[in-house]
Amino acid sequence: MTPLALSPERRAQLAELLGDERRLEAEFPRVAEYLDTAAALPGTGDAEADRTFDLRLLHHMTDGGAEDGNPYWEIVAPSVSERDGRRVVDGGAIEGSARLAYAQTILQAAYAYAIPSPETLGWVSDFCAGRPVIELGAGRGYWAAQLAREGLVADAYDIEPPSRTVNVSFPDAAGQSAVWRDVGDLSEFSARLEQASDAVLLLCWPPGWGNPMASEALIAFERVDGKRLVYVGEPKGGKTGDDAFFDALSERWEQRSTDQRFVSWWNLSDVAQAWVRD
Repeated sequence: MTPLALSPERRAQLAELLGDERRLEAEFPRVAEYLDTAAALPGTGDAEADRTFDLRLLHHMTDGGAEDGNPYWEIVAPSVSERDGRRVVDGGAIEGSARLAYAQTILQAAYAYAIPSPETLGWVSDFCAGRPVIELGAGRGYWAAQLAREGLVADAYDIEPPSRTVNVSFPDAAGQSAVWRDVGDLSEFSARLEQASDAVLLLCWPPGWGNPMASEALIAFERVDGKRLVYVGEPKGGKTGDDAFFDALSERWEQRSTDQRFVSWWNLSDVAQAWVRD
């Protein structure tokens, strides 16, 4: 594990925060909830690894300047293992842990369901080759924000923009960003799509369980002659996308590449794929 380098000033700030339980609960309720609950959950079996993970989470989720970087990745990166040709966040334990699974829910709600590692962001950037990105189902816009840091023009949209309305997947909480990039609504997505023939459509963890969002977005993109798609999610039958979406990909699209360096949580089977059509 890579040690977290904190200045004496930052260590003093964190110690002061941890020493004032009432303040921690008021200013960072999700962090307080995690620390209180995680202590009672089984860890990975490596107490030092669990402790340093918690320290990274505490540091980055209470750091007001983190919007300038990729805090999600900074938190999970030292916990990545190579397993059967996959890169997974498991904390060094093949089966992960209940403690890590709880952290997963906290981080996914604060940032995004899928993990945007630097390698994956570079892979997306290479595939886009300067083309603008339009993301639907963007949640807090975390992926779009990271792609913008890569130099891409990236617009984010969601049926329930967290900064404008209640989004149960990305609930409002004190001490964390409602959005990491401006997130438009469905009407704004439709308007942007009218000028999107040269754009890349990004669908990152589109809803599954029969929800038609993914297939409807793909059809709308095809209608404006869109030809490039990045899909981040699980295969057909998994937690993301609907059957009609996967059927359309197999019938009308060609898979150009898969990101071999994609990082997933150990208990998920998501991948990052690039698709094209003539």
